[in-house]
Amino acid sequence: MSLLREGGPAVGRPLALGPVRLRNRFVAAPMERNYCEPDGTVTDRYTAYLARRAVGGAALVFAEAAYVRADGKGRLRQLGVDTDARVPGLARLAAAVHDGGALLGVELNHGGRTAQSAVSGCRPVAPSPVPCLPAGGEVPREASTAEVYELADAYGHGARRCREAGVDVISIHGAHGYLVHQFLSPVFNLRTDEFADPLRFLGLVVEAVREQAGPDVAVGLRLSAHEGFEGGLTARRTFELISCARLDLLDFLDVSAGSYEAGQWSIQPAEWEPGLLAPYAARYRALGLPVGVAGRINTPESAEAVVAGGQADFVSLARTLHADADFPRHALTGGPYRPCIACNHCIDRLGTGEPIPCTVNPRAGREHLSPPAAPATPGTVPVAPVRPGAPAAPGRPGAVLVIGAGPAGLEAARLLAEQGRRVQVLEREEHVGGRVALAGRLRAYPEHHRLLRWWAAELDRLGVAVRTGTPATREEPARHEADAIVLATGGTGHLPDVPGVRLPHVLDVRDWLALGQDVPRSCVVWGADREGVAVADHLAAGGAEVLLIGSQPSLAPDVGRRAKILMVPRLTENPKVRVLLESTVSAIEPDRLLVRSGGRSEWLPVSGPLLVSHGVVPRTGRSAGQSAGQFDGLLAACEDRRPRLGVHVIGDAGDSGGSLHRCFVAAEEVAEAIARAGDQHR
Repeated sequence: MSLLREGGPAVGRPLALGPVRLRNRFVAAPMERNYCEPDGTVTDRYTAYLARRAVGGAALVFAEAAYVRADGKGRLRQLGVDTDARVPGLARLAAAVHDGGALLGVELNHGGRTAQSAVSGCRPVAPSPVPCLPAGGEVPREASTAEVYELADAYGHGARRCREAGVDVISIHGAHGYLVHQFLSPVFNLRTDEFADPLRFLGLVVEAVREQAGPDVAVGLRLSAHEGFEGGLTARRTFELISCARLDLLDFLDVSAGSYEAGQWSIQPAEWEPGLLAPYAARYRALGLPVGVAGRINTPESAEAVVAGGQADFVSLARTLHADADFPRHALTGGPYRPCIACNHCIDRLGTGEPIPCTVNPRAGREHLSPPAAPATPGTVPVAPVRPGAPAAPGRPGAVLVIGAGPAGLEAARLLAEQGRRVQVLEREEHVGGRVALAGRLRAYPEHHRLLRWWAAELDRLGVAVRTGTPATREEPARHEADAIVLATGGTGHLPDVPGVRLPHVLDVRDWLALGQDVPRSCVVWGADREGVAVADHLAAGGAEVLLIGSQPSLAPDVGRRAKILMVPRLTENPKVRVLLESTVSAIEPDRLLVRSGGRSEWLPVSGPLLVSHGVVPRTGRSAGQSAGQFDGLLAACEDRRPRLGVHVIGDAGDSGGSLHRCFVAAEEVAEAIARAGDQHR
């Protein structure tokens, strides 16, 4: 939706941060990505990623939290500003971001108690020896009084390196439970020396950074409005502290929230409302500095409401720009944008050391593989480069038949239409979306509908014909003159081979969702994977008594901590939910189950439906000799047509399903394969 109106949108107006000027109010927030070398040096991947966000229209593009000293490193491939050897890489980064028309910012950080020796090679150092269990639980050593001064100086040295590299804006990370925040917190600062004063260390850091940054670099502070857990800093106490800080040496404040002990406040789940931190930020405007705010600002409307409503002067966007680098440009011009669904797949991949992906944007982190964007004219919002899959010349000829309108099929259709091909999509159901539409009915996934709306708008824009209510029989391919066929027929729920599994009250979780029935009074969910846990959570929220049985040792081990940060505590703390892990069902009867757990079997009385979550079987009948009813032979029927650009099986219909992210990646790979085949046939 366009924000264009008389006088222009508030988010489109320039803003001064001390000595620098932002072209608009969109800031690409610090977000860790695992795109650096293990020693903290900037890579081509990192440079291309940030440059692409600059081209997309952000006014200020922040690199991630950069460690100022080796013992403050928290991630295997985190950006470092700890030695002068990092300056050349930062300089290349600054030049690339400037070429895209934006300013470059760097956030200075030290992990303190959150850093772990397995990553940094050093024993962590902190205000007090309080371990951080969510980060690994290693007990840090308490910094001596003299060393605290050295730590403050390390921030200053990091600022100098940033200045020498051409960085425009420096932010001091005083949020999310890192070192500066630890000194502020009464839970983690148990000192009795001069640094028992929660503001003493922050004051030294601000002074050191301001001195080393020089007069031409803006300096700000990122803060958590509250720590988010009982006994931690409240919103009131945090405001009192920041009000007494060295604000005279700062050019802006950037408001976030949370800590490692309350990570849901730092990286908010999809269930929470957009812009939820804006009211916390609003009070900081009374301190006289420009104020930014983060927190689920993922639509043009929510960004405009924050700025136009006077709650903040700029918005800090991380996952939103990870999903679509062009979000600022689209927001200001009314173009369609790819929505972030706040699934937190990106954040949960950080701990692996692998480059973080994006569920809905397979190009995120792979910008270095695409042609570079053209430099922007200073002060303007640049035109983005051609998207992958879009035609560089007039549209490629050829017709493509896509069978199945789930996530893999819809994305393949969109990319192929962008190539200029005539695309028709057939879907057996009366609606599109497949398991994305089903997941969108659950409490934990309220943003999935936005992805469906985006696909609908994109396919309409590209002229893709979509026919619903069309079963994928083996006769269907013969009715179409297609140069390529994409089979995206999805899968059917796998029912384990145990006595009673065919009883009428036994259903796959997806089939139950498709029926759209009311929440029952009681229910059994057999399978504690991602889907099973999400359905159990939804049922419990509706008031059902739930027995959750899983062979897994923990709930939803196939997803990371952030993706289930609300669901798991809700289930384990709900008195109407019983969880049996490392257990399995051996037999099913209408009113009882034979459950094997801990080496012994026991019949348990149950009532209501038994919902099974044990994965899917491809509908093409191709995999592991599994039969899929009327879908058997569909693949053979498609191959009998011998389309010149091939038959391609994607998503749950083949071996590229299992997650929404894999569906996006598979769709891109198929679109590229068809493009290559078409070029060879010219």
